[in-house]
Amino acid sequence: MIKLERISDQPILTPREDYEWEKSAVFNAAAVYHNGLFHLLYRTSDNPPHEKYGTYISRIGYAVSIDGIHFYRWDKPIFEGEHVQEQRGVEDPRIVKIDDMFYMTYTGFGGRFEGDYRIMMAYSKDLIKWERMGVVLDEPNKDAALFPEKIGARYAMFHRRYPNIWIAFSDDLLHWTDHTEVLKIRENSWESSRVGIAGPPIKTEQGWVVIYHAADENNVYRLGIALLDLNDPTKVLYRQPEPILEPELPWEINGYIPNVVFSCGQAEVGDDIWLYYGGADTVIGVTRTSKQKLKFA
Repeated sequence: MIKLERISDQPILTPREDYEWEKSAVFNAAAVYHNGLFHLLYRTSDNPPHEKYGTYISRIGYAVSIDGIHFYRWDKPIFEGEHVQEQRGVEDPRIVKIDDMFYMTYTGFGGRFEGDYRIMMAYSKDLIKWERMGVVLDEPNKDAALFPEKIGARYAMFHRRYPNIWIAFSDDLLHWTDHTEVLKIRENSWESSRVGIAGPPIKTEQGWVVIYHAADENNVYRLGIALLDLNDPTKVLYRQPEPILEPELPWEINGYIPNVVFSCGQAEVGDDIWLYYGGADTVIGVTRTSKQKLKFA
């Protein structure tokens, strides 16, 4: 059975009270290893990130590290709402590099009416300066992650049509078709309420390794793992019955949204996989494993 191992029993990033834009929460980070450095683009919140606490705005901060644990953070957001669809914030970034370009999928939260969240996209050469592509899936939708390479001749993207994980394909990254349901909820289990992609899929010799989040009827969030066919990722080859990470530490159990581990990305360093995750929608932790340890029955 595959289980993720925490590198530390303490968060590696916590809110900074002196900075209004991230004084309440830092969580749900995209992770990239590039030019010998770990890069995190992480979601922040000025107020507690849930409607029951009042109004909040999400932004994206930037942190960089040599060792993957100790990070230097910028004092200002690297990406924040500009589009009308983003007036309540930009949420849950996920990043891949395709050829020489980085692409970031994220949720634009408008907050104007129920279901006012859309999948949006931006691109960058350097992870710092981003150009918007706008809304790429104009429906209530979130939890989107691109594949790091084309499948056949087309781009591929996971997304969630509630409550399940879907995949779609595109020639230009803007128009998405052939939507196919891939991973469904499983009744009477730890993934009975909803499932959504975590970070982008990981390419291995066995197939595409997919790490995803799942919530049960009590709103406890855990991470699961599945294996998809390399040439046809609509085919599920294996799905582990048990979670690979679940809330166990105090800061994963207690926070603005209790009992949550939620990932938006991992950094691949050679054979090693450093997975970063939000704890209770408040702080960020990290696990480490390797592709060799991802053995599927």
